Amino acid sequence: MRIVAGRHRGARLEAPPGEFTRPTSDRARQALFDTLTGGRFDIDLNDAVVLDLFAGTGALGLEALSRGAARAIFVEKDRTALAVLNRNIAHLKAGDRTLVLPQDATTLGRAREPAALVLMDPPYRQGLVSPALQALLAGGWLAPDALIVVEQAKDDIPDLPPEFALLDDRRYGAARFLFLRQTVPA
Repeated sequence: MRIVAGRHRGARLEAPPGEFTRPTSDRARQALFDTLTGGRFDIDLNDAVVLDLFAGTGALGLEALSRGAARAIFVEKDRTALAVLNRNIAHLKAGDRTLVLPQDATTLGRAREPAALVLMDPPYRQGLVSPALQALLAGGWLAPDALIVVEQAKDDIPDLPPEFALLDDRRYGAARFLFLRQTVPA
């Protein structure tokens, strides 16, 4: 697994052994960021705060940093994944632009700072999308007009709270990316 583009293009990322952590493939990450930065959404990552929920290896947030995001906040509760995430951050020398929160993404608490982009890759088929989205709202984690990207299994049925609008739905191999925005900001 490697960083696909930007400042750290080609840098190798470590992944934990076993099947518990399922990193987003390089190909799917490339397609996702093409959609975000030059395709349908054309968001400006420069100086953006990115929140990587269920971070695992940190590949999504680290890709955003490589492409110009100012800061990335990683939320991960698994201790093995946290160790790998911290090593990946150190390998890219990105510690000064990151914050790692070792906690459950469905019980976030108050935001450190609101994020313009939320990248969410929960374990497939465990019903964690809706509780994590509710935690984002309750904690004030969303900047105005923030975009949320949820990765789930391609055959999963989206379980979205009514406070979120589905803007796009794209499939890449075994993954499905849902692009959301809050319908009525609090």
